[in-house]
Amino acid sequence: MILCCGEALIDMIPAPTLTGADGFVPHVGGAIFNTAIALGRLGAPTGMLTGLSTDMFGQQLAAALGESQVDTSRIITSDRPTTLAFVRLDGGHATYTFFDERSAGRMLTPQDMPVLNADVSALYLGGISLACEPGADAYAALLKSEGPNRPVMIDPNIRPGFIDDVSAYRARLDTAMTQADVVKVSDEDLGWLVSGQAPLKDKAMTLLDRGPAAVILTRGGKGATGYLKSGAEVDVPALRAEVVDTVGAGDTFNAGVLANLHETGNLTKTGVSEMSPEVLRRAIEFGAKVAAITVSRAGANPPWASEVAG
Repeated sequence: MILCCGEALIDMIPAPTLTGADGFVPHVGGAIFNTAIALGRLGAPTGMLTGLSTDMFGQQLAAALGESQVDTSRIITSDRPTTLAFVRLDGGHATYTFFDERSAGRMLTPQDMPVLNADVSALYLGGISLACEPGADAYAALLKSEGPNRPVMIDPNIRPGFIDDVSAYRARLDTAMTQADVVKVSDEDLGWLVSGQAPLKDKAMTLLDRGPAAVILTRGGKGATGYLKSGAEVDVPALRAEVVDTVGAGDTFNAGVLANLHETGNLTKTGVSEMSPEVLRRAIEFGAKVAAITVSRAGANPPWASEVAG
């Protein structure tokens, strides 16, 4: 299975109340959680490794994972609170304010991380779970011990306002990218990771030089580009969609890439390291296809396989 390792939280989405003023409605979310949900719905064998609370929100998250066919046997539960992310939507674009102090997810330690069996065939990491200690150190320890034995995809999904120690975070991401096989970044992420006025392609190549076999750069409505160690480059346009909001779009895109690589038999260490441009193109195209469905409806609501057929 593909094991998604990282945050599961509650997105508090604004919605009008009976008085007309906006209130907030709790929706399951989190970058890694959203990708796990999307993978499960797409029919890929998927598991989730995270810290969940026993509170009402933690129970909501666990139930949603089960409903989307995600294995929850590696979830670590505690009575600490669930992380809350209050969402602001501006023209469909989402920004977040997090409440995460001493949460069930953040307070995981390296000692909590399991030894993985052979049934875990790939790892997916990233999001805010790589930003804040001690949880960030726990996932870094897992990547160090378990990453060499299976392909790893990382999406840093950077939230600058969430980072307390920028230097430590940059160092952790740099190390993680040397251990990754595929790194996916948005244009905003790339600008944060590699400063300066160099073209996006040059910045993507800088990430490629750090170790991964492939770097995928997404640019919202402008599409995505994949770069390989061989020097090959593939461009995939974004699919046209009636955008309701962008919540969960990138996470669904990542699930599409992983699901396609799994389906075609390329989600292995060798398969990724020897990936052809055409294999990468098909994976990105499928990621774009499923992401287009997600942006066409409110919140992080990835499609089921039956919705993607054709």
